Amino acid sequence: MSEHRRKPQQPQGGGRAAARRGQSGSSSGRRAAPRGATGSPSDSYGSDSRDSGGEGHTYGSRAEARRAAQRGGGRRAGSTGPGRGRSAPPGKKRIIDYPRHDKDGWHRWMPSWKFVTGLCIAFFGSMVVAAGLGYALVSVPVVAETATAQNNVYYWSDNTQMVATGGERNRQIVNLEQIPKAMQNAVISQENKTFYQDSGIDPRGIARAVLNMATGGETQGGSTITQQYVKNAMLDDQSQTLSRKVKEMFVSIKVGTDVKKDKILEGYLNSAYYGRGAYGIQAAARAYFDKDALELNEGECALLSAILKGATYYDPAGATSIDPVGATREKNEERALNQMQDTLDKMVEYGHLDPADRAKYTKLPKVQNPRSNTALSGQIGYLVDLAKAYIVNNSEETGITASQLEQGGYSIYTTFDKKKVAELEKAVKKVYKKNIKPEERPDTDTHVQFGGASVDPATGAIKAIYGGTDATKHFTNNADATGAQVGSTFKPYVLAAAMKWGVRDPEGDPVQAQDERTKVSEKSLYSGKNKLKIKEYDGSVWQNEKGEQWQQVNDGDESRGTPPDYKIDLREAMQFSVNSAFVQLGVDVGLDKVKASAMDSGLLESSLAGTNYPSFSLGTSSPSAIRMAGSYATFAASGDQRDPFSVKKVTSKDGTVYTHKTQTKQAFTALVADNVTDVLKTVVEDGTGTNAQLEGREVAGKTGTTDGNKSAWFVGYTPQLSTAISMFRYPDDETIKNRQFLEMYGTGDQESIHGASFPSEIWADYMEDALKGQKAVPFPTPEPIGEIVNDTPSPTASASPTETEEETPSASPTTSEPEQPEPSRPTASETATCGVFDFKCEDEDDTGGTGPGGSDAGGTDGGVTSSPSASESEEEGANRGNGNGNGNGALFGGPAG
Repeated sequence: MSEHRRKPQQPQGGGRAAARRGQSGSSSGRRAAPRGATGSPSDSYGSDSRDSGGEGHTYGSRAEARRAAQRGGGRRAGSTGPGRGRSAPPGKKRIIDYPRHDKDGWHRWMPSWKFVTGLCIAFFGSMVVAAGLGYALVSVPVVAETATAQNNVYYWSDNTQMVATGGERNRQIVNLEQIPKAMQNAVISQENKTFYQDSGIDPRGIARAVLNMATGGETQGGSTITQQYVKNAMLDDQSQTLSRKVKEMFVSIKVGTDVKKDKILEGYLNSAYYGRGAYGIQAAARAYFDKDALELNEGECALLSAILKGATYYDPAGATSIDPVGATREKNEERALNQMQDTLDKMVEYGHLDPADRAKYTKLPKVQNPRSNTALSGQIGYLVDLAKAYIVNNSEETGITASQLEQGGYSIYTTFDKKKVAELEKAVKKVYKKNIKPEERPDTDTHVQFGGASVDPATGAIKAIYGGTDATKHFTNNADATGAQVGSTFKPYVLAAAMKWGVRDPEGDPVQAQDERTKVSEKSLYSGKNKLKIKEYDGSVWQNEKGEQWQQVNDGDESRGTPPDYKIDLREAMQFSVNSAFVQLGVDVGLDKVKASAMDSGLLESSLAGTNYPSFSLGTSSPSAIRMAGSYATFAASGDQRDPFSVKKVTSKDGTVYTHKTQTKQAFTALVADNVTDVLKTVVEDGTGTNAQLEGREVAGKTGTTDGNKSAWFVGYTPQLSTAISMFRYPDDETIKNRQFLEMYGTGDQESIHGASFPSEIWADYMEDALKGQKAVPFPTPEPIGEIVNDTPSPTASASPTETEEETPSASPTTSEPEQPEPSRPTASETATCGVFDFKCEDEDDTGGTGPGGSDAGGTDGGVTSSPSASESEEEGANRGNGNGNGNGALFGGPAG
């Protein structure tokens, strides 16, 4: 071969394989291996084979040379330096060849198909092994052994036992033959129509639940009857965790495989919780219908099937102690009826019920009252309800859900003082027995009810309540939610707002009116004129959306103050509860600020009426007695607000579960709060609240009566205790639709009922005993506050105040002669010529309005909506509100206590 066509020298490689190939080629007569490919020691260091006597050789092609170079480690002959030109040692075999040893660059990190296949086989193999172990390790639950409820033990504030309750109506397990076929079909039709055909689990439902929990979403329950049965039976662990769900899945698979469908259905119906402490169909039949399960008809079965969705929202009796807004009797009845009808329709659709039989059940069946445990009689049932509601409604803090509480096993230490509870009940019964005689005066003394609550200002602890005559007979807790408007006991919030924020500047820029304010002194002067035409803060006459004006009527339809302008300072206006002064003050401050003041003190927005009408300042709202006592406690504590609560601590067999931590907010400065207290002292010392005086103790408080004489209040406090007492007439029969508050003219043989009569008597009688043995503590003496607005006094001193109806606690109180005589028991048709709602009515002084003050707002909890009346006054009724007072004072108007 010519020199110019000789191939360039190729890289040399070594190694045993190359040597073998070279030897093989030599022995077979082929050309000698390239230099460096023989595997000799000299080759490995780059020596030329020809120099050592070897036969030279050239490659036949570039490809051949390249392959030879790769086989030889890719190094040229003659390379120097450590390891260069040396044959690569053989790689050590690895079980898992990753990263790949025979690849370079990114190829090293690309797994081979063998590696991927091996991983998949290993993964699925381990899953099968794990599933097998999981299946083998779980056992089929036995309802009789695992699904049992324990008692919860409730304690008084001194740690002595109050009552053990919760497990007394556990369950009575019955055979499937003792469960009506209608109940079986109702549950299957509504919850799992393929029950007898499916495998017992819903893979998609499980995957959805697991995904939701893994991503922090809402937890979900079992999708099939089998899964729900397993969930009910596994009461040893009710946590909503991924491990719990996996365990449920394995148990469900095993139950679906090993247990007959009829046994699963029997177990589910015997383990499900139907509310009212009833576990299982037999207990539910007794709790709701007082009959055995086998005696249930199709309609009753459909209702119980609906209740399985959640007793809180489907028990027709309601569950306002758990959810005062969403679980009222009316809302629950509507939900339960709709769900019951849907179940019946599905039973027909799936062939389980004849259409003719289905047509018989279009209304809810009658259910019995939800309380039958005699251990919960008297006030105990109300106390237990409050404690339970506090725990459940604050589950984020307590860590205890409603279902966990029902399972029991907790020790619940309450704030309730046994002595104070007994004293409050005794004080109410004393007044009732002495004065209320429904047999003698059925038209005036029937349906009379009282409510009461007592709160410690230093902590917010509820020390005592009066919820009604008996928790097993009267089911609404009158201390917690009634819908009764609070009347003039709302006026301190108006005064507090005027002292905290001030009145708006009538001469200022309307846009800046919220900022241009003058804080008010209790010496500020306002008109006490009866039928006062209310003006906006800028001087224009207030008008409603129809252009109608407002005239404000006072108690007794009379003016207070000195003619001709009837100026009266705010202290005296509070002392004698002058409506016109506080309605005008509320407008000057701004009703939004009055509302904010009430909420700052502890009232919840859900219990407050709307602020569209001036009458808001006169108490058209309907907070609970507990919330009223708690909000007045804010003034007693010099402006420090603490929410009322009823549970100090909860423990279980595992130790302490929850401990209450008091949180304090400054609602008002001490200057504002103590000045309000100083004014309210005047009410008790020489005003409408003299009946509430306590010997040797300073007392601050306020009386209140509402529209049509339908409710009366006294709320008062000492530095150590704040108490609210309410009185109203309201039918106790919960089967009556559209119940309304009734007038109290003539009740107790009195011309009318006011806060100064029976409520203040009960308050004083109770507080004397409740504070016995405690040292009398004076209120702080406040520094002067604010400026005196409207400080141009009348030419002469104000006339001596005449005694109002509320000042006379006797059986037949006397009244001062009004400017315009009117009947002693005013009705809508017997009002004065120019009453508060007489729009476009003219008298010799003013052209007044009959602005719609709204309705006497009722409460959602009791289905209350009082009939509006045509006129009102402070102690014959605060001006009608705007109808938005919803009465949601349950659980103190919010978080349960």
